[in-house]
Amino acid sequence: MTPKLYILDQQEQRAQRLSIILTFVAEPHQLVSETELQQALATDAKAVVLLGALTSQRHEQLIEQYPQAAFLLLGETLKSLLKHANVVGLLTEPFAYASLTQHLRDCQEYHRLLPGQRQHEVQARFVGMVGLSPQMQQVRFLIQQVARTDANVLILGESGTGKEVVARNIHVLSHRSEGPFVPINCGAIPAELLESELFGHEKGAFTGAISTRKGRFELAQGGTLFLDEIGDMPLPMQVKLLRVLQERTYERVGGSQPIKADVRIIAATHRQLEDMISDGRFREDLFYRLNVFPIETPALKERAEDLPLLLQELQHRLEQQGQAAIKFTERAIASLKLHPWPGNVRELANLVERLSIMYPQQVIDVAELPQKYRHLDVETYVPHYPEALQERDAINELFQFDQDEDDSAAEFGPAQSSIEQLPDEGLDLKQFLADLEISLISQALERHDYVVARAADILCLRRTTLVEKMRKYNLVRDELNTEE
Repeated sequence: MTPKLYILDQQEQRAQRLSIILTFVAEPHQLVSETELQQALATDAKAVVLLGALTSQRHEQLIEQYPQAAFLLLGETLKSLLKHANVVGLLTEPFAYASLTQHLRDCQEYHRLLPGQRQHEVQARFVGMVGLSPQMQQVRFLIQQVARTDANVLILGESGTGKEVVARNIHVLSHRSEGPFVPINCGAIPAELLESELFGHEKGAFTGAISTRKGRFELAQGGTLFLDEIGDMPLPMQVKLLRVLQERTYERVGGSQPIKADVRIIAATHRQLEDMISDGRFREDLFYRLNVFPIETPALKERAEDLPLLLQELQHRLEQQGQAAIKFTERAIASLKLHPWPGNVRELANLVERLSIMYPQQVIDVAELPQKYRHLDVETYVPHYPEALQERDAINELFQFDQDEDDSAAEFGPAQSSIEQLPDEGLDLKQFLADLEISLISQALERHDYVVARAADILCLRRTTLVEKMRKYNLVRDELNTEE
């Protein structure tokens, strides 16, 4: 809504000259008293006030009383009041049209960017558009501006950037929001069937047309028709679509009765239509019909700062669908921010769903991400367990061997294989396990010429753990080869 324009200047001739010039760009309201101004601003605080001479000299009080109003001062005598934030500029005679229009534009920006108001107003109404990056704020602004009109919109951007989400928001914010939103993918329907899908057909129009059928244009009557992947539309259909856009009427296939096309057209494509025009694969006249108001959806790699918000939104949607919740560490998010995201938001959504299946109710770190998403070289936590737990685990494994499965243990010798029955005199279990561990470690080292890394692999131990055990049992030879 254009803000009201008020002139309050008790130098009547100056006010009259200014009013005449302003009529070329706006409709000014010339006031004669402070009371009239206060009454006007009481009902509409967001206005532009051109403030000149006042016998009361209450300029500063008025400026401070109405912070939402943008003030333009008249005359050098008021120059000291430029210190106030809502004083946008100073006008002096002779008034120039160029200077006036520039100052009015600055007043317009003052109202558009009033703290808190616009952001709250816009975000409360948008659906499914997540992100606070400058690119997304620009997309929201463009949607809000074009939604209130019936202008054709062309949405451009890579696959997976949410072009249909933009189209749906334009529809929801338009005066056609009570009507239907009808999408059609122009690249997913065979060329010979596309005309019937768009315009419908009469009974008997072609083989298989056993009854009259409405097309997408007719189904979208009073609402919005979303032509997705318009760049994949065959040239013959481009000609027919252009005719409908020009004449706003069409006929069903096999029919002769004109039908009025009361629809708002929004098209989208990931292709470079200008290049297709040069190659003769897209009609230039159709491009200009569709490209009345272009909106470009940013790639995810261009707005990496939105990733944390997108992850929260995608996790929330999965939880609403009954899937397991997951969380991401800061390191995992930092790694994801470095990914190029060729599949954009769609790729991110697939990744989150995959991780929720693999690691339900868990926290995802860099190590849990698929290899191609690991862009940070971070140390992964590897737990160290108390020796008592390790010995208990060794005992469990020792007595779980089946005789038939003990062939591999037999090669280490009978002294190291499990015992079938506890001797009558008993045994020192701790010493028995220590002897067994010493024997197995010694054989592994000898087999691999004391290369610790290889011995550790065959024993399924970490290299540092094996070194500690070798020191514990004094199994270090003079020239120990610890190279990998």
